[in-house]
Amino acid sequence: MDARAVFFDLDDTLYPYPPCNEAGKRAALETARDLGYEFDREEFDAFYRAGRRATKHELSGTASSHERFLYFKRAVDEHAGTHRAGDARALGEAYWSAFVDAMEPFDGVDETLAGLREADLTVAVVSNLTTRVQLTKLDALEIGEYLDHVLTSQELVREKPSAGMFTNPMARLDLRPGEVLMVGNDPVNDVEGANAVGMETALFNCDQTDLEDHRQPDHRLDSLSDVLEVVA
Repeated sequence: MDARAVFFDLDDTLYPYPPCNEAGKRAALETARDLGYEFDREEFDAFYRAGRRATKHELSGTASSHERFLYFKRAVDEHAGTHRAGDARALGEAYWSAFVDAMEPFDGVDETLAGLREADLTVAVVSNLTTRVQLTKLDALEIGEYLDHVLTSQELVREKPSAGMFTNPMARLDLRPGEVLMVGNDPVNDVEGANAVGMETALFNCDQTDLEDHRQPDHRLDSLSDVLEVVA
């Protein structure tokens, strides 16, 4: 393709998300026990799911729907029957601290980003979730030197696959859809959304094969470094 830019998703695209999420939950459970909540892991998971479910129900489609501080606030309110701001804050801080500490980039991330920089391609991260959390993750991955632009869904008050999450950074970077490759792990948020605005797409870290036509990527990547071949 005649590429001038590559847009990357962040979570589960530049680093594996599940081990970080698990580390965060374990840390939050230990903090809950320190605060006097007599949870075993099964009880904690039910507590967490209740807060997550309430948050998603009220804030679906917004960056805040992913915010763990809100999950824990809702969970504590429901569990205790009263407001305990300090407990919710402590659980959220424990979760995110352990999450970030557990982050490790996928193999080839630095080499891929450095190769794109050497090829004089523009590189952006386009991600759902709140800005502070995503910037913290990018700092932990130590890839800021390779990025020309970062956009989070909190900035636009709407999330991928919304067209604005793709057209906004293109406009800021003076790019046309045919000049951009979107790389992500989600057939809906990353592939369907980018396909809808005319971008070329690459699916990474996703084994789904029964995808509808509008969710079919132009490329499937076995490793992130395959991006360099796609845009060559």
